[in-house]
Amino acid sequence: MSQGKKLGMWMLTALVVGNMIGSGVFLLPASLAQYGTITLFSWVLTAVGAMLLALVFAKLASLFPKTGGPYIYCKEGFGNFVGFQVAYNYWIYMWVGNAAIAVATTGYLSTFFPPLADNNLLAFFITAGILWFFTLVNVIGVHFAGALQVILTVLKFIPLLVIAFIGIFFIDLNNLKAFNISGASNFSALSNGAMLTLWAFLGMESASIPADDVKNPKKTIPRATILGTLLAACVYIISTVAIMGVIPVESLKNSAAPFSDFAGVIFGEWGKLVMGAVAVIACVGALNGWILLQGQIPLAAAKDQLFPRRFSKVSKKRAPVFGIVFSSLLITILLMMNFNKNLVDQFTFIISLATLAALVAYLYTAIAEFVIYIKHPSKIEKRTVVKSLTIAALAFIYAFWAVVSAGTEIVFYGTLLLFTSIPIYGLMEWQKYRKTQKKG
Repeated sequence: MSQGKKLGMWMLTALVVGNMIGSGVFLLPASLAQYGTITLFSWVLTAVGAMLLALVFAKLASLFPKTGGPYIYCKEGFGNFVGFQVAYNYWIYMWVGNAAIAVATTGYLSTFFPPLADNNLLAFFITAGILWFFTLVNVIGVHFAGALQVILTVLKFIPLLVIAFIGIFFIDLNNLKAFNISGASNFSALSNGAMLTLWAFLGMESASIPADDVKNPKKTIPRATILGTLLAACVYIISTVAIMGVIPVESLKNSAAPFSDFAGVIFGEWGKLVMGAVAVIACVGALNGWILLQGQIPLAAAKDQLFPRRFSKVSKKRAPVFGIVFSSLLITILLMMNFNKNLVDQFTFIISLATLAALVAYLYTAIAEFVIYIKHPSKIEKRTVVKSLTIAALAFIYAFWAVVSAGTEIVFYGTLLLFTSIPIYGLMEWQKYRKTQKKG
């Protein structure tokens, strides 16, 4: 691919911001309100944790600017088996998470087309249609999908930032006094809030995944990762402060569309409709960005013969067509299995499955940096190594705390998901062994 057709700084930053600012942020203020305004500190804590993880990904991307992101770093650090586990879990996280985003998109569309909220079959066909439209966009090529991502990110980022800043002037300080209404300790409320806000930060590593299709990846990926995470964190924190300051916590926790209600208080009925449209754009922007990536992880693993060879095939436009289409087919099957549930139940079930799968990749990646410096001493920069390893250690502690905060049920199902990778890895190794025996 020519340099002119690769992803540049702004496309890559848009990918990070677009993948982070999706369906979650529009529902989170209502979920956080059940704990009180203490969750504003949860946002700050999660933002710090996300920045630590972003710095780890930025550093590793500068050491190994190859397609695959966390898979590449964990393979370099721990070898093929852990690399495969990370690729497998992260790939599942991506396509399962895409199912959640597609479902949420249809949920926001029901603001304009109410039958979507009650007619499960109609909702399924609309959700599947949106999914396959953006699958086609990404099959056309990485650069085309990246250009569209810039447009979609601007269309959702600017309105969110503007309404958040305007909302600050409407804050009633009395609304912020409901500090902890959960009935639990401050630490418990803070931890529960931090786990909820983590969903909105998943994707800070997006810039590192399509590295082969990035201009000057050693510089562009770290800059886009850090800038994208900072921009998203600013929007999250400012908008949540404004919403909790404008809408009383008791009302907010029962809101089905907190951003729309917030816009309605400030601008009236037309504000609700505009914010509903922004929410739809945010969802489709996130869906486009994650579909762009859902073929990249198996592509990298297939090049190392850890995924079936078909995943390694790319089109003339550099799109991993099989990986994208196969992943979207799995999403469609998941939607079919759950189409008899309402949209909220589907969304809750799916994000619970996806979040822990992502955390597995984050935990392994944070420690991989330590192991990489031991295995590849030539990668060590003496001036910055202590700082880098301190950041990696803090990132691991944060990710571990996030896993603990997830609760026993989610950890249980996440562990079962991780264990399913073991027999699949064994099968791939057996197939490689048979091939070598035939050649011999």
